[in-house]
Amino acid sequence: MEMSEELISQAQTTSKSTQDLLDQLLKPEVQESLTTLVEQLPKLAEVATLLTQAYDFAKLVSTDEVLKNDTVSAVKEVAEPVIGTVKSVAANAIEAKERAESSSEAVGIFGVLKLLKDPEVQNVLRFVNAFLQVTAERKNQQ
Repeated sequence: MEMSEELISQAQTTSKSTQDLLDQLLKPEVQESLTTLVEQLPKLAEVATLLTQAYDFAKLVSTDEVLKNDTVSAVKEVAEPVIGTVKSVAANAIEAKERAESSSEAVGIFGVLKLLKDPEVQNVLRFVNAFLQVTAERKNQQ
């Protein structure tokens, strides 16, 4: 008897669940949502395919020791010269600041004219000029 009572109980539960589902499906907003979802299924399938491919690629890459080692080496190879350059520029800036602070010499008009002949000053001025031209061109394009 217990087995048949259990089966009847399960059948009633299933029947109630089915009725609840049917009641939900009869609502207009649910039907509208389902229609939209069905219309978008091709796009959703395409997105799911792309995500699956990206996941498979990421998994392959993350488990490939040779590729990981090559990537780390490449990043180090690119980063080390940049770090060296940044350290050098920082050291130059610190030294220049210290020299400027320790000097009380006034720079007059003739001092400026003399500075204008310096090749490094000329390089900086050309860079600033080119930078301002590029900035103006891009501003006009927008």
